Amino acid sequence: MMRGAGQQPIIVLSQGTKRESGHQVQVGNINACKTIADVIRTSLGPRAMLKMLMDPMGGIVMTNDGNAILREITVKHPAAKSMIEIARTQDEETGDGTTSVIILAGEVMAHAQTYLEQKTHPTLIIQAYRQALEDMIQWAEKKFSKEVDITDDNEIAKVVRSCLGTKMISKWMDMAVNISIEAVKTIRVERAGVREIDIKRYCRIEKIPGGRIEDSQVVKGVVLNKDILHAKMKRRIENPRIVLLDCNLEYKKGESQTSLEIMREEDISAILEQEEQAIRKQCDEIIALKPDLVFTEKGISDLAQHFLLKAGITCLRRLKKTDNNRLSRVCGARIVHDTSDLRDEDVGTNAQLFEVIKIADEYYTYVTAETTTACTVVLRGPSKDVINEVERNLQDSLHVVRNVMINPKLVPGGGALEMALSREIEQQGAKMDGVKKWPYKAIGLALEVIPRTLIQNCGGSTIRKMTELRAIHAQNAENWTFGVDGSTGDLVDMNKLQIWDPLAVRLQVLKTAIETSVMLLRIDDIVSGTKKAVGGEKQEMMPQ
Repeated sequence: MMRGAGQQPIIVLSQGTKRESGHQVQVGNINACKTIADVIRTSLGPRAMLKMLMDPMGGIVMTNDGNAILREITVKHPAAKSMIEIARTQDEETGDGTTSVIILAGEVMAHAQTYLEQKTHPTLIIQAYRQALEDMIQWAEKKFSKEVDITDDNEIAKVVRSCLGTKMISKWMDMAVNISIEAVKTIRVERAGVREIDIKRYCRIEKIPGGRIEDSQVVKGVVLNKDILHAKMKRRIENPRIVLLDCNLEYKKGESQTSLEIMREEDISAILEQEEQAIRKQCDEIIALKPDLVFTEKGISDLAQHFLLKAGITCLRRLKKTDNNRLSRVCGARIVHDTSDLRDEDVGTNAQLFEVIKIADEYYTYVTAETTTACTVVLRGPSKDVINEVERNLQDSLHVVRNVMINPKLVPGGGALEMALSREIEQQGAKMDGVKKWPYKAIGLALEVIPRTLIQNCGGSTIRKMTELRAIHAQNAENWTFGVDGSTGDLVDMNKLQIWDPLAVRLQVLKTAIETSVMLLRIDDIVSGTKKAVGGEKQEMMPQ
């Protein structure tokens, strides 16, 4: 509502629209961020607690993965929604550090509240935050990181161990480390000097309930939850010739409604014959290439099955597009859109074995080759909930291996990097002038939330240990690898514990947390209008 020249109230916003502005909005946003951070604070570190969440369908999710927890929570506040969004960004970008990023963002916002209450302009706070972020990125890259030799599996294994140490799968550490390294090395491709590691597309995780977690393995090739179409088709073929299609092996149906008017009796048999001819032509075009296996993304009619079976060809239908792409990588075949386009060079011959295996009550098709660049991780476990959690943990470790291979630099874990950066910010802030130095120093204090939470979660004495840790970092610049042992709460040199995180993950945590805080601090007005009510008003206004 605004007032005009004659002090008459002018209604600008429609009825039912809620508007909050100024300091009230900023405090609301900060509180929302703090609440989200408090929800998952206990899920950080090796002594992390699990959260049990029920979705609307009655399904249960048990996890300590920050992103998985927030994905299941429904929130109303717009700032809280942004916080959940950053956990997803972190997960997609680096696969790890989702819990840290939320806790850090919540703490950075909380420290801004003090300055907002002292009437410091948000722009000044934002400038200080941005400056701190730039400085931290430089220090992390130049001062507080070390190179890693990516050809040495033992070096990479150390990083994966520190990632998995905080997860449920830590009991099966060696198995998980081997699976992660083997899977990523399988799908690693170098093209024109650029290293490409596409986990989402070429490394599939197939979950098969039953058995023990120790039975999980990496299969070099593709595993499909499919069985052959006909009982007489072969279930095992060595060095198969494979044809991949994404067209129907059925007669063409009309696009929409098709009506045929048949005047004579023999026309019916002519129509059926035409349909049979069309399918026979498609099958003959396939049989001419002498393949052993045919995979298609669409359907295969009974008649086509019959013709292919007579020619001794095994076929599977209704594959997913992603599985077909993976098969193409394994066997070297080209996916063909129409059988008339089939050429001899489209047939894949790189696969070494095709086999259909019965696991529990299901049939699984294995297409494997030793020298492939696509793989499937087969996960076994006692129940669906356990397998789902193991899958989430493995996704994180696969991403960690990928990050190290693409950017082979490591930083110390256990809150050591955060404490080292906090110390640097403290020293740099002392040299600054003006109002900006205080919010700049506040970032240093906010960073301490990571080691502090690690101490809290394993039941240590927070104040005593934090004071000790600050003293260790202040004594000597060489002590930048000192952090918290998340299992015991003691202060240890990370070189001894061998807990190292990929630089890419920690940098992304810092960038995402501070950028989000900056974005939320710039908001000084929230207008929430109810669209449905407006629609209702329009209907009421319409003449009956």
